[in-house]
Amino acid sequence: MARKPEQKVITSDRLFALVQELRLAGRTIVQCHGCFDIVHPGHIRYLQFARELGDVLLVSLTGDAEIEKGPGRPLIPEDMRAESLAALEFVDYVVIDASPTACALLNEIRPDVYVKGREYAQSADPRFAQERAIVESYGGRVVFSSGEVVFSSTRLVESLRSNGELEADRLRAFCRRNGIATQSLRQALRAMSKVRVLVVGDLIEERYEFCDASEVAADAPVMSLRRLDSACYWGGAAAVARQAAALGAEVFLITAAGRDETPAVGEALEEIGLAGHLLIERPEMPRRTTYVADDAKLLKVSAGGSAPIDSSAERQAAAALDAQWPRADLLLWSDHGLGMVTPALLAAASAAAGGRRLVAAHTPGQRAALDQLRGAELLLLTERRLREAGNDMSSGLSAVAWNVMHRTASQSLIVWMRKRGLIAFDRRSHDPRSSNWSERLRSEYVGSLAAHALDSLGVEESMLAVAALARAAQRPLEQALYLASAVEALTVGRMGGAGVAAGELNAWLAHRAELQPASRFVASSETDATPRDAAPTIVDAAPADGEAPSRGVVVERSAPAARLSPQPPPPTPGPDAPVTAPGSRFRVSPAE
Repeated sequence: MARKPEQKVITSDRLFALVQELRLAGRTIVQCHGCFDIVHPGHIRYLQFARELGDVLLVSLTGDAEIEKGPGRPLIPEDMRAESLAALEFVDYVVIDASPTACALLNEIRPDVYVKGREYAQSADPRFAQERAIVESYGGRVVFSSGEVVFSSTRLVESLRSNGELEADRLRAFCRRNGIATQSLRQALRAMSKVRVLVVGDLIEERYEFCDASEVAADAPVMSLRRLDSACYWGGAAAVARQAAALGAEVFLITAAGRDETPAVGEALEEIGLAGHLLIERPEMPRRTTYVADDAKLLKVSAGGSAPIDSSAERQAAAALDAQWPRADLLLWSDHGLGMVTPALLAAASAAAGGRRLVAAHTPGQRAALDQLRGAELLLLTERRLREAGNDMSSGLSAVAWNVMHRTASQSLIVWMRKRGLIAFDRRSHDPRSSNWSERLRSEYVGSLAAHALDSLGVEESMLAVAALARAAQRPLEQALYLASAVEALTVGRMGGAGVAAGELNAWLAHRAELQPASRFVASSETDATPRDAAPTIVDAAPADGEAPSRGVVVERSAPAARLSPQPPPPTPGPDAPVTAPGSRFRVSPAE
């Protein structure tokens, strides 16, 4: 009696025991390995040929987290790919391989025959070379499939139209594989609300002028705008700080403003719930004015360009950072290339951290010094900014990510591809001493969850704050990625990027179908096979001698756990003392 497909899908533990039984019975084992994203006629012919070479055909397929064929791949989640292969009569067993190559399985299984496609016969791919060496080392045979493979999964995927149901299945598989559910995310949000955050970076005044564009100028054939209303938003580092505060974290902001708006800036930042140290150092406030008509942005005008802070302001900022960083759990850099983030300030942060690395950073400005932010535990960049930083606009995203992460010695990277969603890259080990530090990166992709996109202002800053808070709360990178996607979906749907509150985010999560405990395929109880463990796939940093192994970012806390608070003014103000309004949560330092 033929076995059901779900009986053929087995775990690696069950597989190893099964192989021993087959060998004792004198059976010849043939193994094939691949992604099998879309099973097409070329695959059928390849697998039929392989089955004729032995008694048992085992197919190992690459797990979702290890496939690097570009954003959105694999198209089919790993459990559904396994189910499809198991439905083929001539396939005896299917196993999902969590490794980037078949090397580990080949060492354990030691198949009599390892079959690869004809295109590998002359391949110089080092990964296949290693697989081939393993098989030949114990006397096994490597055979290349006869017959031409006339279909390409990649080309078939590119030709397919978007399928909403398939996208939903893939998102559910991602959440199930990484243990992401409503309850686990709510626990993460509660943990994130206890994180103490220090934000350092550029402050930008974002002004929106809402207009009616129905008229044409009488004196020239140009558009004439009639002003209806205006709104002011605080961007840059203030947007990062505001999002962290909106989720309940305690935040201290160190930034610089222009002398033209000295009284108003501190009051405005207090109104949005922030405390910190404000340097009145710039001759003019960095300002961007956007003209909007019918929810469409027509024109953006910038004023107050890049002006590095002087040595006096650097000393004041370094003193504030030195006082606050030891009390904080997380340091966020927001460098728009306007001059607030300097080498001296980065050095001061490194000294004050007592050996801790910078936790998270983003550099949306083209003049931002990404290379100076070395050792960050998390970077968040747009795809364009990443490619600009890597001076590579044409290579695959994985290659560009590896090059930039290698150059900056960063641990993890989240890339925002705007309407295409987010992709996270992570090292196989977070210990620079490990040989896995420089290996091929792990990656996870989440398509955009936004119902519609209205405005991208503040989205990157909000995602940085949420993802970094999750990592500081020792949550896996996959959870940080999903939460960043959730915040992106909520933020792009409205003007101004005001930040997403914890209650709003919780309400949104409660209605997400992919977070509900539903499974489309479960291995049959008639075999010893069980579903794959749902634990996250990111490899942990190797613990130091004598330390217990841990997962995610380990952030040292000072003892006792002091709460962040604004620096009090000196008891006896002199003529150059900071200007601080009564009851103010912001310390304002004028330029010397």
